[in-house]
Amino acid sequence: SCFRLLCSLLIPALFLSGILCICLVVLLWGIRLWIQQRKKQLNSAGKDGKQPLLVAFFHPYCNAGGGGERVLWCAIRTLQKKYRNVRCVVYTGDRDATGEEIIEGAFRRFNIKLIHPVKFVFLEKRYLVEASLYPHFTLLGQSLGSVILGWEALLKCVPDIYIDSMGFAFTLPLFKYLGGCGVGCYVHYPTVSTEMLSVVRNQDTRFNNAAFITNSPLVSKLKLVYYYFFAFLYGLVGSCSDVVMVNSSWTLNHILALWRAGACTSVVYPPCDVQAFLDIPLEEEKSITEHSIVSISQFRPEKDHPLQIRAFAKLLKEKRLGQQPPAKLVLIGGCRNQQDEERVQGLKCLCEELGVSEDVMFRINIPFEELKRHLGKATIGLHTMWNEHFGIGVVECMASGTVILAHNSGGPKLDIVVPYEGHPTGFLAEDEESYAELMDFILSLAPEKRLEIRQSARRSAHRFSEQHFEEAFLLSVEPLFK
Repeated sequence: SCFRLLCSLLIPALFLSGILCICLVVLLWGIRLWIQQRKKQLNSAGKDGKQPLLVAFFHPYCNAGGGGERVLWCAIRTLQKKYRNVRCVVYTGDRDATGEEIIEGAFRRFNIKLIHPVKFVFLEKRYLVEASLYPHFTLLGQSLGSVILGWEALLKCVPDIYIDSMGFAFTLPLFKYLGGCGVGCYVHYPTVSTEMLSVVRNQDTRFNNAAFITNSPLVSKLKLVYYYFFAFLYGLVGSCSDVVMVNSSWTLNHILALWRAGACTSVVYPPCDVQAFLDIPLEEEKSITEHSIVSISQFRPEKDHPLQIRAFAKLLKEKRLGQQPPAKLVLIGGCRNQQDEERVQGLKCLCEELGVSEDVMFRINIPFEELKRHLGKATIGLHTMWNEHFGIGVVECMASGTVILAHNSGGPKLDIVVPYEGHPTGFLAEDEESYAELMDFILSLAPEKRLEIRQSARRSAHRFSEQHFEEAFLLSVEPLFK
């Protein structure tokens, strides 16, 4: 009788589910038609009477002044050079600045001058994508928040082509299926990666995997289930994209594994301002009184400055030969907020603890010209972030003519610190011991040998110039303009 009851309920349940699905499809189709109608009302014709092609970039923090913003402004300038009937739009949450101030900031920070004006659509709900709003389930919270922010953007301006240039993949289906847009994205860093899954699976304590989680097998398993569920959703929304651009081979491997959109995915290296560093003279070192080891990176936890200090202390204590000139470590970076400043204080305490305070210099938020002066005097450029997705600072060190010592992972390993024309361009290390050993090895090399590596590294840095970015970017987005 129980079986008969279940069978009698099954048909009405299937029928009801079918009706609900049809209603949902009709509702979504109605919303799409309404948005298309809204598009006709909002978008005005150009001077020649023709409707310009609206290309919108979703970049809620476009006034931030980092590597992602350099990509944004270079991409817009590239489209303006190539296509005459294109009007570029930027969705931003930077309501504390005017459009003119944002453009002026881009010119001042990156020396990028746009050819035509850009329309800014200012969004009110940017707080929904801020990590601080979600102490737990941050990835899911930010992603769902980006959908609401994307809906606000879509209602304010309906473009023909939509490009997410900041990693908010959950907005892609919204613009594709409801907005009727061609959609593309530039991925700087996958929101979730197979490495993140392995960190949780192996119960490793890292900056994004707290000790209370690693100490509990049950909590670790629950977090792993959550990550797998999120990775499934992330793959689903990412596969909606018509064009996918990634910034490195490391990011490419993860995006291919998660999104499975190989046919429309390509590597477009970010535009590094290598030209600005090429005027630093590159000549054989004469009489060196002091070796300078320079690190360039924001004072964020993932950059792993403590590893740099510990390796440097090990070099001073155990490795360095008596006849070599003394060495100084110069940590150059930006502090974004109070947490970063507290992190710097912690690093200074670590220097005290290891007895290297006199040999470590901190230079915070310094002007560009001072950065160039430090790089011009440096023997070694140091980088320690595990799985850095690309590594603009690594490219800048190489373009400046330092001997780079980077982490043996991510973009530096796969794309940047690789042999060029058969010659080495730098060195890779993984832990305190190998960093100390390689610093000692580089400092003990003959000056002419170091010069060969520096020259090779500088030549290889041209692969990451703005010109190369423009060519690769245009080739990748071409399908959206057909």
